[in-house]
Amino acid sequence: MKTHHHRTAFITGANRGIGKEIAWQLAKQGFAVFIGARDIAKGREASEELCQAGYESTFIQIDVTDPVSIRTACGTFSQKADHLDVLVNNAGILEDHGETILKLNAEMLDRTFKANVTGPILVIQDFLDHLRKSPDGGRIINVSSGAGIIKDMSTYAPAYSVSKAALNAVTKQFAGALKADRIAVNCVDPGWVRRPVEKGAETIVWLATDAPQSETGKFWHDKQEVDW
Repeated sequence: MKTHHHRTAFITGANRGIGKEIAWQLAKQGFAVFIGARDIAKGREASEELCQAGYESTFIQIDVTDPVSIRTACGTFSQKADHLDVLVNNAGILEDHGETILKLNAEMLDRTFKANVTGPILVIQDFLDHLRKSPDGGRIINVSSGAGIIKDMSTYAPAYSVSKAALNAVTKQFAGALKADRIAVNCVDPGWVRRPVEKGAETIVWLATDAPQSETGKFWHDKQEVDW
């Protein structure tokens, strides 16, 4: 059975942390929320919590490092909704533990790029037809990091930092490619990990709801555009 909600949102990595908070805030604003997560048990639990609170939520298993999983998730979504208004690429990894670029492990770099860069690209590509059907114009938000700001980059977590800089570039590419489709594409630095999740989710939810549709191809922090 398909949702009858006017507005729909799909969030990857939504079973915990900022992703889960984004789901709650969007649900409270009237969205049918699709919880994307790799862990089936935790994803279902996060979705059921929303349902028990009276909101509409559906769990969809997705591993953003697996192209087949992404396509399967998109197929599942198409059975549950006829359009997608908001896509939040929140899933990602940070595996760096004190390493510098001088001794960066190639396998870890590959894993990080697969989750933080290639994954979001494939998710957008696969869900694009659904975003194009959004009556108000689709919105894509990529969750980036201040670590990916090139002008401020030092030696912190090289695999993670470089991957987030690449995700920012991915954002610019999609923003340009989708301008004619009225799909806004932005990226957000939600702030330091110890920041309250409510505050970290705030700008992402704003871009998903109240920000002008004309705002696209930009990098945001606390609802302010920041330099790359």
